[in-house]
Amino acid sequence: MKNSTSIRLSRISLALALALGSTVAIAQSTTGSIFGQAPVAEGESVQVKSTSGVTREVAVGSDGRYTVGSLPLGSYTVSLMQGGKVVDTRSDVGLRVGSGTEVSFAAASGDATSLSSVTVSANALPAIDVSSVDARTVITSQQLAKLPLARSAEAIALLAPGVVPGYSGFKSGTTGGSLVSFAGSSVTENAYYLNGFNTTDPLSGFGGISLPYGAIDQQEILSGGYGAAYGRSDGGVISQSGKRGTNEWHFGAQVQWTPAFAQGVSPSSYYVTGANAGNLYRRYSDNKSWETTESAYVGGPLIKDKLFFFAAVEGDKKAGNSVGPATSSYNTDYEYNNPKWYTKLDWNINDNNILELTGASTKTSYKGNEYDYDYATNQTGDLNSFDTSTKNSARVSIAKYTSYITDDLTLTAMYGKQKMTYFSQTPGYDPSLEYISGSEFENPAITGGNSIVNSQTVLTANDPNHRATSSNLRVDLAWKIGDHTITGGIDNLNSHDVDDGETGSAWIYGYGDPATNISDSPYVAAPSTGAGGQDGYYVSKYLYSTSASVRVKQRAQYIEDSWQVDDRWLVKIGLRNDQFTNYNPSGEAFLRMTKPQWAPRLGFSWDVNGDSSLKVYANAGRYYLAMPASVALRAAAGSLYTNEYYTYTGIDANGNPTGLTQLASSTGGAVSANNEYGIPPDAKTVASSNIKSEYQDEYMLGFTQQINADYVWGMKGQVRKLRNILDDICDTTTIASKAQSLGYDVDASTLNGCYLSNPGRSNTYRIVNPAGGYYSVSVSAADFGMPSAKRSYYGLETFLEHPFDGKWQAKIDYVYSKSYGNTEGQVRSDIGQTDVSATVDWDFGKLMENSNGLLSNDRTHQLKIYGSWQAAPEWMLSGNIALMSGTPKTCIGYYGADESNPVGYGSYYHYCGGVASAPGDAGRQPWQHIISVSAEYRPMWADQKLGFNVMVYNLLNESVPTSTYAIYGSSKALNTNYDRINYFSTPRYVRFGINYDF
Repeated sequence: MKNSTSIRLSRISLALALALGSTVAIAQSTTGSIFGQAPVAEGESVQVKSTSGVTREVAVGSDGRYTVGSLPLGSYTVSLMQGGKVVDTRSDVGLRVGSGTEVSFAAASGDATSLSSVTVSANALPAIDVSSVDARTVITSQQLAKLPLARSAEAIALLAPGVVPGYSGFKSGTTGGSLVSFAGSSVTENAYYLNGFNTTDPLSGFGGISLPYGAIDQQEILSGGYGAAYGRSDGGVISQSGKRGTNEWHFGAQVQWTPAFAQGVSPSSYYVTGANAGNLYRRYSDNKSWETTESAYVGGPLIKDKLFFFAAVEGDKKAGNSVGPATSSYNTDYEYNNPKWYTKLDWNINDNNILELTGASTKTSYKGNEYDYDYATNQTGDLNSFDTSTKNSARVSIAKYTSYITDDLTLTAMYGKQKMTYFSQTPGYDPSLEYISGSEFENPAITGGNSIVNSQTVLTANDPNHRATSSNLRVDLAWKIGDHTITGGIDNLNSHDVDDGETGSAWIYGYGDPATNISDSPYVAAPSTGAGGQDGYYVSKYLYSTSASVRVKQRAQYIEDSWQVDDRWLVKIGLRNDQFTNYNPSGEAFLRMTKPQWAPRLGFSWDVNGDSSLKVYANAGRYYLAMPASVALRAAAGSLYTNEYYTYTGIDANGNPTGLTQLASSTGGAVSANNEYGIPPDAKTVASSNIKSEYQDEYMLGFTQQINADYVWGMKGQVRKLRNILDDICDTTTIASKAQSLGYDVDASTLNGCYLSNPGRSNTYRIVNPAGGYYSVSVSAADFGMPSAKRSYYGLETFLEHPFDGKWQAKIDYVYSKSYGNTEGQVRSDIGQTDVSATVDWDFGKLMENSNGLLSNDRTHQLKIYGSWQAAPEWMLSGNIALMSGTPKTCIGYYGADESNPVGYGSYYHYCGGVASAPGDAGRQPWQHIISVSAEYRPMWADQKLGFNVMVYNLLNESVPTSTYAIYGSSKALNTNYDRINYFSTPRYVRFGINYDF
């Protein structure tokens, strides 16, 4: 037995070493390859034929090597041909996306139909793939059918090492689902692909469209090290490949039900500081929900071996009720409907040309009725109002053409388009009622300690005509020249955001030290200067408006060489050049980053022993990140964002303040901390003239070792360094002072509110001069009083895996990591800020003091275990365990020991009660221990085509805090919300299912 294993390993390693020089495997590929070794003989070739009719035949080289690349995913029969006759064959050979599958042949005998000394099992892959130089996890449809997972692309991605849940308040712009963070990066820095088409949300980068769960053939999760063919991500990649039709007709259907009676609930949330300490903030025990999912699929040949069809539909409905916080005590009955569909046509024009057409759609709609709810009695009353209803949709159309011009030259061209709509309305909306915010800060001497609000639930209203489009063109050419496979191409992406924007108004109640100015810059007087403000209570009239139609153009070119240096060393060398241009509503470019942005990629794989038993690999690369369309809304479109401050002596029945006294301010009325008064800026002045894109450098070093024929283990070290950040700087006083020092006559009040910049570096700004030209003013980071931008991630992974052997499969993966610095990236999780590249960070130097610490997506320990066991012919048992340490907590308050407010941002400085407080100094959220299990019964009496299954998510029903309120206030006026729990982890739920596959 030992000898046969040795022979098997030797043959696999030899085939890998000889063939990998011509194996093309790129990150978001929708294809795979087959390669191997065959005995050298005259007139010998290898033919591969898929169940979807793809047939290719290549000659066996004089050295016994063969490779068939760029094959559509599916199941193949691989035959050794001699003189036009089949002399050896292997069936049911499965491909894995972006990878090569080895099939080698023994000495040919005229009537051989099986291999005598090498066993290549159906769908088996080499234990170690020495062709890869990246950090890649591929989850197949077979695994998805077994593992206990939530039905989303992000839930699947969480199986990969270094991938953790993002801030609970961040949701996908197209699906409404939760988001994930890869290796310390923010949730907007990921890229999503569907059948090779970029479906990333073009507005803000929050998620992307994904397939109906049952239509996923494979999902590739790339957490680092991908090649030059792809970019625009310094987080991770989620790439889905959909199923396709074959020469046999198949159909099936599934119904899943998540009942309310089997659900757990989160604990209640309480105030923990201030005057309300100990009081109930939100009760979750009265919340109930249920969910049903119905899906079906059909696939087969329209013309055998030529034209194939596959289609899948999924309807998901979730309904229930949710009790709001005590400050907005409504019980909302709600309903979500989330239909999806997917269809694919594959036309094998001939053996050398293939055309693929893909269509996909996802929709999400919401409606809710809000009923009065009495926290004292736990009773729900009459209908109060209607919640804002939404209808969002995204539809994708893709065409892909592949031409095998010669055995060594392959052309691929893909064009896809995505259309999105965003609609919202509030039935019965009453514009006469003003939204009331911060009711917990209403003066208790007036309210008696009970918040006074009204039935208005709308803070901001979106433009109902909002829609968007994006298109992606790719052309790739792969050419094998000896030991080199050179791949090059273009990757062009355009997006257009139409009628985007929202308007809002509210009364916002506040509380602070009565003798301290509400703001020093812009100046707003202390509450005690107005009638009724002697105890520190005040109110502001908030106005907000953004409105724009904008577009983004992204271009890229790349070249990459996969070089098989010798029989053990594979080197991949690539270079990518990206260009990004963002346009304002007038069609003028306000961000033009079209100078060469060279992104080199270098990786190697070393087959140490020459038998695929030990691989050492490394990768280094640079990755640029483009700015999405939404950056224009606040930066380049003339947004309005003002507050006008008053004291008051009364509050009417609708929560409106009465007896108003306007407080003195720098403008004599409404003020804007960022000079956002609704005036569109000159496009040439929006960004610094020397601005550069955000980019990150990444380094990986790892090994994978085969312990024996059944077990593989390995380790990987990963380092990420953010080298440049793009955000806005709003310190116009410093810019004006620098201009004046250069002899320019500049008034700070005439400048833009903020400027897109590279914080932590020197930036040069264009300022309009009286003669109609521009002053050029360079301001250093030291001038602004800012540190260099910093985000560093270190991760060390180790894993042990037992591949599926027909009986069981399992993987254990542990990651120790640290993510620290002074910027999370494009968004900010600790305060839930979604303004991409327009965060509070970097607006003023004083906001960045003490900002270096543990970042929001830092999780020191991550242990993931998942697997499945065929306990009996009719029974499959599966489990998924995720143990993760908690994220860092933040405490932000007023500035310095005297707790002042020098730049008018209130409690957003890195001080807590007058003491310097870096991110993470306030402690951590608790560990999460999520254990999920599932079981499926497929009875023999139904030929195992009928299945009954049950899944229990979070078996232990653990629901712990994942986010707490970070704003401290000041020692004299403590924010009563500080440290209150915002979100809990998802409690237990049970899902029952019935499915039939024919």
